[in-house]
Amino acid sequence: MRPETSERLPGLSLGLVAGACLVLLTLIGIVEAFSQREIVSGVLSMGEGLLLFTGLFIAYLAADRGLRSAGAGRALAAGIVCGVAAAALLGGLVLLSRAVNLRQVLINASPAVFQMLLFQQEELLPGLALLGATGLLAGAAAAGLRLLPPVPRKAVTAGLVLVAGLGMLQDTVYPVLSSWGPLGDIADWVFEGLGLSRGGALLLFLAAAAASAAWAVKGQALRGGIEKLSPAGRRGLRFAGLALLAFVLAILPQALGLFLSEVLTIVGLYVLLGLGLNIVVGFAGLLDLGYVAFFAIGSYTVAILTSPELGFFSLGFWQALPFAVLFGVIAGVLLGIPVLKMRGDYLAIATLGFGEIIRILVLSDSLRPWLGGAQGIGKIPKAEIGAFEFAGPQEIYYLILAGCFLVGFISWRLRDSRIGRAWMAVREDEDVAQAMGINLVAAKLLAFATGAGFSALSGAIFASKIGSVYPHSFNVMISINILCVIIVGGIGSMPGVIVGAFALVGLPELLREFAEYRLLVYGAALVAMMLLRPEGLWPEATRRRELHEGEIEPQAEPPAAAAAGRP
Repeated sequence: MRPETSERLPGLSLGLVAGACLVLLTLIGIVEAFSQREIVSGVLSMGEGLLLFTGLFIAYLAADRGLRSAGAGRALAAGIVCGVAAAALLGGLVLLSRAVNLRQVLINASPAVFQMLLFQQEELLPGLALLGATGLLAGAAAAGLRLLPPVPRKAVTAGLVLVAGLGMLQDTVYPVLSSWGPLGDIADWVFEGLGLSRGGALLLFLAAAAASAAWAVKGQALRGGIEKLSPAGRRGLRFAGLALLAFVLAILPQALGLFLSEVLTIVGLYVLLGLGLNIVVGFAGLLDLGYVAFFAIGSYTVAILTSPELGFFSLGFWQALPFAVLFGVIAGVLLGIPVLKMRGDYLAIATLGFGEIIRILVLSDSLRPWLGGAQGIGKIPKAEIGAFEFAGPQEIYYLILAGCFLVGFISWRLRDSRIGRAWMAVREDEDVAQAMGINLVAAKLLAFATGAGFSALSGAIFASKIGSVYPHSFNVMISINILCVIIVGGIGSMPGVIVGAFALVGLPELLREFAEYRLLVYGAALVAMMLLRPEGLWPEATRRRELHEGEIEPQAEPPAAAAAGRP
């Protein structure tokens, strides 16, 4: 029997996938749009970097697959074949553009982008040769990276990520650094023109690689040294760390400026929402897709009680806040009662319907005198403490930070409590949990109520921050995004919620300058993360063990037993 093509040419299938991805990126216009900015000035544009890093990533996966199946030689061959195959598809696209006017169908298939693929060569053959050589070198580099020992591999990856990230976010990072006094001169040297300077890129790469390697080598010893400290020493170190964290969080808005403070407030709201949904989905295992309904209830409660536009009440924010949380808790119980016996997909559909019911009620003309209808409710006053008003992003940040600390502390205490262990038992197996004496009705209702109260708190702060509420602010995509945050961060992990919110909410906000392409980058990052870390960016210990259970290698036999042999 003849061997399969994929076995004779390892990495070919992934190379074709890589080529198809690169062709897609080229034809939708993102490569040309990103080429207006540079990662390293005069060396690598963002468009070229997008093609290069996408190819490197997929070639790395091909090399990893080859290494797992047949060793280092096959891994190197898989990486090279993957890179060459991807370059061949791009070359085929260039040849097709010479034979057919693709721009009649695909408006983004411009001559400029094909000239970029040929490295600005006037002649076709030299350009195609350079393209093929780049694919070969990129595949070999990805395979070489995979074959490196773990410490150097992580160091190189950290350096590449830092250079690519700072080059991409130059317009955000440079103004902040340039306003920090002495750092302004360093920023002027690191950033040049539309990207990083060559010396700055090299310095950043070496700094990130050195820091990663140092932590990998010395980190375990440092943790061991901390563990050897006396209880008083560990307590003092913990207090010093908390004091430093509090200081950094306190000065963050003034150090980052208005734009990044606004991004932090948006991330903070999603952290609040994520911590609430993490109790329902992560702790209790109840898939809730109508979570945005409680967010809307908190917002509209504050709007109705505080806005002079309706004229019903004239309460302040702090007076209305307890009512918003209370109504959120009541709504959580009301949602939980009819879905107590539902599980899985059925529960998700039922809760999704609850969220849509709330949105339609808010939009209805019959409730317009009380809820504002499609016009929403405006003139919602800001929260105040004495003469201090939480008005702009740099002030509302502290209100959101206080809410995150409060919700995080409650979640942390609940996780290790008796009810927290009951929720986790329900998540693992409802029938076994009930046989152990856990009251399923009380556990589920308490999970729904707690999560709804946290969501209503976030909605109340959101209404005060924006100053108005509209029905379109509470569509089902909010629930989907919050669920993505806790999945990407790590289901059931509280630190994972924070990391997931920064990854899925903070980064797209920083990429707003790329207009419609930022969601494409967002989706690509999600796919990459799911391939590399399916357990989440900061997973719960139990979930990490479950997903990596099959990867635990058996311990080697003792030398004596190996020498004696076994039948």
